[in-house]
Amino acid sequence: MAQYTLYCFAESGNAYKAALMLALAQQDWQAKWVDFFHGETRTDAYRKDVNEMGEVPVLLHGGERLTQSGVILHYLAEQTGRFSSHDPATRREILRWMFFDNHKFTSYIATLRFLLTFMKSGETEITNFMRGRAEGALDIVNKHLAGQDYLVGNELTIADLSMCGYLYYGDELGLSLAPYDFIEAWLGRIRSQPGWQAPYDLMPKAAG
Repeated sequence: MAQYTLYCFAESGNAYKAALMLALAQQDWQAKWVDFFHGETRTDAYRKDVNEMGEVPVLLHGGERLTQSGVILHYLAEQTGRFSSHDPATRREILRWMFFDNHKFTSYIATLRFLLTFMKSGETEITNFMRGRAEGALDIVNKHLAGQDYLVGNELTIADLSMCGYLYYGDELGLSLAPYDFIEAWLGRIRSQPGWQAPYDLMPKAAG
């Protein structure tokens, strides 16, 4: 039995953040596929036995059950000694970017993708608003990366793994990354890490 079990599905960028951390840290882990598109996370059984919030990812390790991608990344950094820092100021800077990701980056990018790719909403006032907010956040990150290789200094950290999670889904995003040359270069640096895999290669995908 693997050391870690990750409840996930390949279409989830938040699950990909955790899966990518496990892969890059070369951990012994297994994916437990969650049938999100047929409502598994909304069932009473899932919310009772797996995650009361009705979400993925969920990480099982020993007697621990962890939810929320940021918490999982932080835990895995503690367990593996990878992609964090012993310096308190650096850890705070990592958290600063992870909070920015949750509130201003992934939140808009993921919602735009979900509406356009999975809900098939077409372009609406809501998608236009989401795209504008996402592009504003991308611009902030692009300018920040103009001066350094990674979000926090020149070392890969869980801030990068949090922020990059949805950006490897290509055309599904509903926006172009082409204008953001420093982000594109940053994604290339992460892609070059030993053990990197794209989301649809790393986790099980919904049938059909």
